[in-house]
Amino acid sequence: MYAMDAPPDNDVLWARALHFQHEDGSPALSGVSLGVRESEILAVSGPRGSGKTTLLRCLSGLVPVRRGEVWFNSVPVHTMGPLTRERLRRDRFGWIDPVPTLVPELNAWENTALPLMLRGTSRRRAKTAALEWLERLDIGSSARKRPHQLMQAERQRVCIARALAPAPSVLFADEPTAPLHRADRTHALRTLTTAARSHGITVVLATHDPETAALADRTVFLLDGRRVQTVHLPPVTETAEPEGRAACSLSV
Repeated sequence: MYAMDAPPDNDVLWARALHFQHEDGSPALSGVSLGVRESEILAVSGPRGSGKTTLLRCLSGLVPVRRGEVWFNSVPVHTMGPLTRERLRRDRFGWIDPVPTLVPELNAWENTALPLMLRGTSRRRAKTAALEWLERLDIGSSARKRPHQLMQAERQRVCIARALAPAPSVLFADEPTAPLHRADRTHALRTLTTAARSHGITVVLATHDPETAALADRTVFLLDGRRVQTVHLPPVTETAEPEGRAACSLSV
């Protein structure tokens, strides 16, 4: 691993020259570099198979970086051992998968409160926070239901509440509204982005949907594991055309 200068102070996440290969040897990332500012909502967009999920997994420390560097608040994640990375994810990061995964033995509010209790929050305070987030996501009436009693869209809203409840420093959201219907998707995304802004949470959002990416402050495009362009999205207005917001010319 070659030495590099520490990242800029205003970047909560910073990565340079990330390379990653799948187990079959095919490239997933080929030299991706980026910086994410504190409290920024960054969309990572691109077609399926472009490397979006792999990038989020490398940035969050879920997988060790093979080549390149990842920094969180000027601390090198790429030199951390497995236990240190796990502690970082538990204490500072949140994660939302495209497929809802909950502990089957716990009800909705217990699943939502679990990350808080793992951090040492009392059961009473964790329950209060969990119920507040479930209400915000219109799933409060099902707080005592087990996962098998919930529809998939409801389980995903519980997963979103679980990720937001501890107010993580960085929230990684991998196609977080994939299982939701259009109306549910809009509400969940608005709740997620509003909560992130009000709590100062940095969000890295992987999506192939232009409407979802339009809610972010900035979009990074990936194509075949390479970053092809960064697009600053203008504010959405009533008269703005969707095509104008998403238009860009991709060039390596």
